[in-house]
Amino acid sequence: MVAAGVPQPPLPAHRAAPIGPEAVAEMFDRFRRREPEPTSELTSVNAYTLLVAVVLSAQATDAGVNLATPALFALADTPEKMVALGEDRVRDLVRTIGLYRTKARNVIALSQRLIDVYGGQLPRSREELETLPGVGRKTANVVLNTAYGMSTIAVDTHIFRVSNRIPLALGKDPLAVELGLEAVIPEKYRRYAHHWLLLHGRYTCKARTPDCPTCLIADLCRWPDKRA
Repeated sequence: MVAAGVPQPPLPAHRAAPIGPEAVAEMFDRFRRREPEPTSELTSVNAYTLLVAVVLSAQATDAGVNLATPALFALADTPEKMVALGEDRVRDLVRTIGLYRTKARNVIALSQRLIDVYGGQLPRSREELETLPGVGRKTANVVLNTAYGMSTIAVDTHIFRVSNRIPLALGKDPLAVELGLEAVIPEKYRRYAHHWLLLHGRYTCKARTPDCPTCLIADLCRWPDKRA
């Protein structure tokens, strides 16, 4: 996943008007029929390890993070165990992940803050989660959605691209897209909307070679550069 603060791909040069409410509902209904309850592809064992995994996934692939975290979480699945493990050991365990030095430092720092301020428990508000080192709005939204079932939408590079391509909600930055998606996605689809859009962008509506011929929503999409 790519953090919200990282520069995003440019918007399409020729943008169509966003699809209408009926098309939006049809799109998410198709996603739901194909996969009713999608979830994160990051490996985790509880809400805390999910948070750590998402922090580690910034500017890295979920697959790459999943190679490193089983060994880490076998040793430390709580903030207390992570702090006891220490930054040097965490750094060694996640060194295959990009920016591993900074990420290891943040994992220890956020774990210590969870102990000092929240009694070792994850807070359940975005504002509180964002006070943790290495945790921004996107990461907080992922945790609230995946761990706690809240209807938040975390805009990563895949969702940013897909939303602007279809277009579902146009925006020049992740926050604008997030707010736009919240405005157009019916509440009954909101719980899993983040995962449906992310998976669609990861496996079908890819950046360089979108697989339009097999796309589930090709007839609804208004992207002018669709591949036949």
